[in-house]
Amino acid sequence: MGVEDVREAEPQVGDEHEPAAAERPRTVPTMRDIAVAAGVSQSTVSRVLNDVPTRVPIAPETRERVSATARRLGYRPNPLARGLRGAPTMLLGAVVRDITDPFFAGAIEALSIAAMSQGYNLVLGHARGRADDALALTAVLETRHCDAIVLLGDLQDQPRLIADLADSLVPVVGLWQGSSPLGVATVDVDNNAGVRAGLDHLVGLGHERIAFVSGRPLGDIREREAAFSDYMEGLGGVRDGYVQHVSNTPGGGEAAIRALLALPEPPTAVMTSTDTLAVGALHAAYSQGVVVPTDLSIVGFDDILLASHTVPALTTLRMPTADIVAEGVRLAIEFAREPAASRTAGVTVMAATLIVRQSTAPPPPA
Repeated sequence: MGVEDVREAEPQVGDEHEPAAAERPRTVPTMRDIAVAAGVSQSTVSRVLNDVPTRVPIAPETRERVSATARRLGYRPNPLARGLRGAPTMLLGAVVRDITDPFFAGAIEALSIAAMSQGYNLVLGHARGRADDALALTAVLETRHCDAIVLLGDLQDQPRLIADLADSLVPVVGLWQGSSPLGVATVDVDNNAGVRAGLDHLVGLGHERIAFVSGRPLGDIREREAAFSDYMEGLGGVRDGYVQHVSNTPGGGEAAIRALLALPEPPTAVMTSTDTLAVGALHAAYSQGVVVPTDLSIVGFDDILLASHTVPALTTLRMPTADIVAEGVRLAIEFAREPAASRTAGVTVMAATLIVRQSTAPPPPA
């Protein structure tokens, strides 16, 4: 069989140079422009740029010439037009539970990097906790022809959104869903092992009076609190008032510490379900005249960017964010490219790493 290379004219040696600013097109380049500049047919350009299988192979040098010309002219594909033709749009939709959470800010950055490494761009949406917003968000993601959707954070308190996504033909992958029964493939951290590692560290330092500050009991947070309770049962049980439920904000962490320090026998160590809460806990301890770690040890979970810059620097469980996101993106693209393939609703877990900094030390003398 022959090699497809339909040319109107052979390119001259000097045609490959990078054009000066004055030579660059002032209008949005089309496939026809690329065809003329590369000396091939418009159908060849379409097949190369859309990666469409052909009965007659296209010569590698032709593919490279078309791709180089497209880059030189600044060609950008139209995702909507590609979607209408049935070709991949190279868009991933991302539904974020709480875009104001510092952890998810880092997760979005990691998601963008992972998607771009695979040639995809993101369509970002914020669920915001309201059903009407969530349903509208789903419609936006679908009308923009996303190839797949990635959920960041537990959305089980929005059942209409989950049901809407489940009925969609667009594949869905969940990240940090905890034990939520979403019925989709999910990737998460091993919350139980992470909490146990933090508590082993505190117990190894000699702490017995250990409290836990928990955010909203969804997904990962619920699992981390359950892991704390199970661990402490093996040490005689959780003391009264030693589990505080607050909003997942620095203010919530402050309120929890004030309540714990007001107990008749306050804890000598506190583990928080997130670093966001730990930041508030450090601030509250300082405002109460309690010295960390001399009087009170604090352990967080996530290792957000600020964790190493608090005073003192926070001991925490490092989340393998980049690895979790990379696996989620891999699954999403795999499902998008193989619509007939089974979308296993399993959970892949990855280990957290204990990072010991300056916010933990042995308890004060009795």
